[in-house]
Amino acid sequence: MTSDFPWQAGTATGVGSYPGDDPAEALRIVLGELPELPHLPELPARGPGADLTGRTAGLLVDMPVRVEPSGWRFSDRPGRDTLRSLDHLARDLDVLEEVAGGHDGPFKIQVCGPWTLASTIELRNGDRALKDPGAVRDLVASLAEGVAAHVADVRRRLPSAQVVVQLDEPGLPAALAGTVPTASGFARLRAVEAPVAEDALRQVIDAAGAYPVVHCCARNVPYALLRGAGAKAVSVDLSLVPRRDDDAVGETIDAGVGLFLGVVPGTDAALPSLQATAAPVKELWRRLGFPAAQLARQVVITPACGMAGASPRYVRTALKRCRDTARMLYEAAE
Repeated sequence: MTSDFPWQAGTATGVGSYPGDDPAEALRIVLGELPELPHLPELPARGPGADLTGRTAGLLVDMPVRVEPSGWRFSDRPGRDTLRSLDHLARDLDVLEEVAGGHDGPFKIQVCGPWTLASTIELRNGDRALKDPGAVRDLVASLAEGVAAHVADVRRRLPSAQVVVQLDEPGLPAALAGTVPTASGFARLRAVEAPVAEDALRQVIDAAGAYPVVHCCARNVPYALLRGAGAKAVSVDLSLVPRRDDDAVGETIDAGVGLFLGVVPGTDAALPSLQATAAPVKELWRRLGFPAAQLARQVVITPACGMAGASPRYVRTALKRCRDTARMLYEAAE
């Protein structure tokens, strides 16, 4: 049984990151190539504060960060690194309002999820925040408050749009499996219990108050956990979805949760035919036994992951391929 989705049938979108350092140019490309479900591009080539962790760390309330040789670390007071993160985001939102202020459909923004953030930001002593349950609780509460404010800001700038929030959680499977390394690299941090992980995600999703998508471009995606946390769509790299996940994916589809399926390489590659690009999606759907007409409504086509490492020319080619694939799947189901 499918739910009401904010996107129309036969839709494609991007995952998040793009090459280059011009937010206006990147946003124009997104709006031109992905008009049904555009999103706010992330441009990590601009340096610290524009990367996945630093960009979201700038949203944290009363938890400033700084850059160390080992990565991001909590600090006692806001410094230039926190301010740089805020400056990048402020510039992006100003461009968003200027270029896309009249957009009246769904519009996606991306933030780093709590478990990936806790796995990448260090405590003041150099340990990963993930090691300290108290620090994780503080981080989740701070992130929830910061994401809520960010969504409100986007809504002010796009008053006619329906905001879709994507939580990027590539680090969640490792946190659940207990394979995140300690600061020394000689040991692994204790595994996070599934109910704890689910509750933290739910806090951020509930606080955001927008249509929630969770992106996990890793193996062992915890589909049931993501559904339990309130995700209304799950975004994955289809090439990393093994047949052993068929039951979990089928239950997700049956629950009316959308699937963002990454089928186009995120870095420069020679693309096969349009039919070959669509084939894994059709095969998954056929294997699971769902009606063909349901596919184009419930599935959104995306690149396999972010495209920060791609060339600008390939980005346009890849996004067009995503759009053409989504359209073909829709037309085939009619």
